[in-house]
Amino acid sequence: MPVLTDLTDPADWADPDAVPRPVVTFGACGIDATSLDADGLDQLEKDFHRHRKGQLMLLLRGVLSCEVEGSLWIVPAQSALWVPGDVLHKVKAAGMIEVYVAFIDSAVASELPLRCCAVSTTPLLRELVIRSAQLPLLYPEAGAESHLVTLLLDELAVATIGTLHLPMPADGRLRKIAEAIIDKPDDRGTVQTWARRVGLSERTLARLLAQQTGMSFGRWRQQLHLMLAVEWLSTGASVQRVADNLGYESAGSFVTMFRKALGTSPHRYIAQRQQA
Repeated sequence: MPVLTDLTDPADWADPDAVPRPVVTFGACGIDATSLDADGLDQLEKDFHRHRKGQLMLLLRGVLSCEVEGSLWIVPAQSALWVPGDVLHKVKAAGMIEVYVAFIDSAVASELPLRCCAVSTTPLLRELVIRSAQLPLLYPEAGAESHLVTLLLDELAVATIGTLHLPMPADGRLRKIAEAIIDKPDDRGTVQTWARRVGLSERTLARLLAQQTGMSFGRWRQQLHLMLAVEWLSTGASVQRVADNLGYESAGSFVTMFRKALGTSPHRYIAQRQQA
């Protein structure tokens, strides 16, 4: 499938579930997600949907966020996300993106994770995914093309699994809080404040959130801040701007939180991804 540079023509896209090949990869390069209209964004799978085949989303430029049945994942540049087949999910894109999506049939995915997860990509895995996007849609099932696909599956099966995701609560009241904080992450309201806003006691809010996400309110909000910070830093935002957007009193306090959580400074974290 040729790598696309224009997502506005649906005729260029085929249903990957209908293609009789174990791996079908689509690529999109040099697309400004913010400039696309609703029809164009449909090609980036904006609404909740599912595929029979699993899919590996490899992002080389820009940022993707993906909500998957109870979790929110942020996919910064040089990272990938694995979504198993038949899993309901929704994808959003930000910035100028270059993304490759490999749809993988369940018949050849027995060694791959059963749950959605972040995937740490190696140079070899990235090149195999990119190369597979350049294969004909109905590539020969014997020969060099099949060898490339087999190597891609082998490399993906041994890839390191990442953990930067956010459990999303199912309770409607907690969901309202989560969506409000995502929309306005600089709101520094306390757990007592948020409990009052949705008509819960502080104790009930804490109990429900722990049951449904495994996190305290403070830990859940910090994880969201980390994910948003990685997203914004990956698209070129300054540390000061990120700190302001998240409601921190200073860039220094934000950097301290980031370093404690991820083991390195924001600049070094992003630089390591870019150097990869």
